[in-house]
Amino acid sequence: MNWLTEPLGYEFMRNAIAVGALVGILCPVVGSYLIVQRMALLGDVIAHCVLPGLSISFFLGIDILIGAFTSGIFGSVLIAWIRSQSRIKPDAAMALIFSSFFSVGVTLITLLKNKLDLDSFLFGDILGVSFQDIQRTLVIAVLILGLVRLLYKELLFYTFDKVGAQAIGLPIQTIYYGFMAAITLTIIASMQAVGVILVISLLVGPALTAYLLTKELHQMMLMGMVIGVFSSVSGIYLSYYYNLPSGPAIVLVSSALFLLVLLFSPSQGIISRRYRHQRL
Repeated sequence: MNWLTEPLGYEFMRNAIAVGALVGILCPVVGSYLIVQRMALLGDVIAHCVLPGLSISFFLGIDILIGAFTSGIFGSVLIAWIRSQSRIKPDAAMALIFSSFFSVGVTLITLLKNKLDLDSFLFGDILGVSFQDIQRTLVIAVLILGLVRLLYKELLFYTFDKVGAQAIGLPIQTIYYGFMAAITLTIIASMQAVGVILVISLLVGPALTAYLLTKELHQMMLMGMVIGVFSSVSGIYLSYYYNLPSGPAIVLVSSALFLLVLLFSPSQGIISRRYRHQRL
């Protein structure tokens, strides 16, 4: 058991595990909604939309949460506006906003001469988190999870029947922008763990794995939390013992679990289905 307890003697490892566990709980909940609404790509788009806000925040010396959140919400509003004002399909609008915001962000970093560690931003640096990062992540996680628990029935109705939700008077536009805000905050909370490039994997990876093992949305969320925490903590330990980059290590564990479930899931696994067919 020494291999399990030895890293806990270092403060940076305790901080990393704390943030990893929080992110592992939060991401699958938000990711579950993205998957069942077929909006998984939107998470990746918003993740890249936060870059201009980060750059401006660093330049002005303000909290990066303010700039990143504003930039992410602005990107999602632009996507919705383009969809409503033209015949452009959602995937095309997202591709345009994705590339445009990311290009603006990289350009601003160069023009403003920010001391922004682009590698850490893109690929994560969970071993460098501070106590303030833990506090921020905890506040975001409690806020989003609390709202999901409080409004679960309304969100469930909206997720599977938007027309019906609108017919009974639910404010679907407000719910949509609430989702965008939740996605943006989740991405901000996860950036230091896995980075912007890989955050979509943490959002959808554990949730997709849980999707193959469960049939109900709440079961998918709970199973996703377990898988997300296991992936995050295992990735951190792999990073510590094998000198691997922390973000990619977390994502690789999550992807490996998905592959195992895809092959061997009792009800959905490829190999399991073939075995059942052979027996029949």
